[in-house]
Amino acid sequence: MSQGQIVAGVLAPHPPHLIYAENPPQNEPRSQGGWDVLRWGYERLRRDLKDHAIDVIVVHSPHWKTVTGTHVLGCPEFSGLSVDPIFPNLFRYHYELTVDVELAQAIVREGAAEGVVMSLMENPDFRVDYGTIISCHLVRPAFDIPIVAISSARTFYDFGNDAGTHEMLALGRATRRAIEASGKRALLLASNSLSHRHFVKEPEVVEDMSREHIYHHGQYLWDMHVIELMKTGRCKQLLDEMPDFIEQATSECKEGSLQWLLGALEVPDYPAEVYGYGSVIGTGNAVIGWHPARGVSA
Repeated sequence: MSQGQIVAGVLAPHPPHLIYAENPPQNEPRSQGGWDVLRWGYERLRRDLKDHAIDVIVVHSPHWKTVTGTHVLGCPEFSGLSVDPIFPNLFRYHYELTVDVELAQAIVREGAAEGVVMSLMENPDFRVDYGTIISCHLVRPAFDIPIVAISSARTFYDFGNDAGTHEMLALGRATRRAIEASGKRALLLASNSLSHRHFVKEPEVVEDMSREHIYHHGQYLWDMHVIELMKTGRCKQLLDEMPDFIEQATSECKEGSLQWLLGALEVPDYPAEVYGYGSVIGTGNAVIGWHPARGVSA
């Protein structure tokens, strides 16, 4: 069997507004559009990914929060209705997906070998979190290949940002080893925003783009700095500055998805491709891709 590989890694933020704006048949609410630059960024990403043969999508989500260790979906199929608890008026999504259980089991084993507390989630009635569903939909709307979904643990909150980053880099290394041993071609998704302080009141018309902007200028400056580090292949510096970014920009990177991705990609020193950046309810969101087989941006 040939060695598996990560064909691409993507920072793939999950605002439910992007699903709402596209009016897919799986989602009950209807909209008049909105958040176009981010949605166009995902369109560009999907066009680039058509060049890759992908066997499985592996996604790390901030919204599957686990108290004890990291969990991985471990049943062959999941289906149900996912409702965003904050935006039930925007996201009521009927999903059906399949899981690569063999790869999920391998990630659990390799994670444990790295010293990460790991569990396989084998409850067939488990409701898959909306972060996983939204990122996977925006990258692969057909849901026509299996996924592996990974939870976010509490290490950042219980032991601090440095400890959390250390653990997520280890989990990334474990994920990479499991993929290489599997012989499969994997797409990795870090399902998180950048800056994450947000407004607490919606406008009367949710998709009114005249009301949409970043929460404050400091968040914007941090987002632009972090994106520049990715664009210029300075991910080691990004990891060094991550604790400050998390605290000063209230970044969703505190859940560890991006650090996991960078660990799986062996901390890229080549440029990433920025597909789009935009604000959703004041948060900063960037769609950014790495293509390690090429070692250059797309």
